[in-house]
Amino acid sequence: MAESVLITGASTGLGKEMALYLAAQGFQVYATMRDMSGADSLHATAKHRGVELHILPLDVTDKASIDKAVETMVRDTGGIYGLVNNAGIGLRGYFEDLANAEIRQLFDANVFGVMEVTRAVLPHMRREGRGRILLISSVAGRIGSLGVSAYCSTKFALEGFGESLALEVEPLGVRVVIVEPGIIQTERWTTNRGIAAGADNPDSPYYEWFRQAEKEADQLVRASSTTPQDVAVTVYRALTVHNPKLRYMVGRKASLVVALRRYIPREWFERLYFKIVMRRVTRPRKNLRPGQAS
Repeated sequence: MAESVLITGASTGLGKEMALYLAAQGFQVYATMRDMSGADSLHATAKHRGVELHILPLDVTDKASIDKAVETMVRDTGGIYGLVNNAGIGLRGYFEDLANAEIRQLFDANVFGVMEVTRAVLPHMRREGRGRILLISSVAGRIGSLGVSAYCSTKFALEGFGESLALEVEPLGVRVVIVEPGIIQTERWTTNRGIAAGADNPDSPYYEWFRQAEKEADQLVRASSTTPQDVAVTVYRALTVHNPKLRYMVGRKASLVVALRRYIPREWFERLYFKIVMRRVTRPRKNLRPGQAS
């Protein structure tokens, strides 16, 4: 029987492409999503590509929803070989413009939700003495940036969780892998952009800087050559290679920036990278509005 894989957040973007790609490679894919209104689109795309997958509701912030999805998958397949923790939300805005409720919602989805789903599948992997747990992090989990302070905080937390969990479960035959994509053009930059309410307030002392930061981000998105399939291929490798690495970075530019931070003196990196980023935002230039196509 083909190996079974549970993917969270599969209605759009990276999760959708992962589900389709892994199904095409022969995995038994259980694609889950919080809002089942995306199920028809995923079914249609799967039919077009000639692949089969199972779609289940799963809200990572609802334990009952998680337990039901995991129980259904275990009943159908006898266990869970792979978990791809992909579900998450964005929150864009300078920290002082973020409401506590927005930040808590962000951590519930991006950190505590990941932990809850992982907790639900671990007993089944322990029982089998094998399994792969993948955390879809981001280059934002390695390098902070302005205008996304809370979002980066969740990804830094995910990195620490994954690194520590890997040490705890490897002796049990379970491997943990952290996948770190760079900037990729998906719905995260349009319908799921996640701009904080306070960040859109013209009275905010950060308003103009944030608008410029968003324009800079849009330019990076348009210039990115990394695709959702690149991430899906990396996920497939992490699930199938005999001895997976702890971390896989996806995207040349992201890899370059992280390599620079690793290999050049810290003070140099902070001057070369952080100072340049700040100057580009605090010296705004005329450009498109955030989210507007060129």
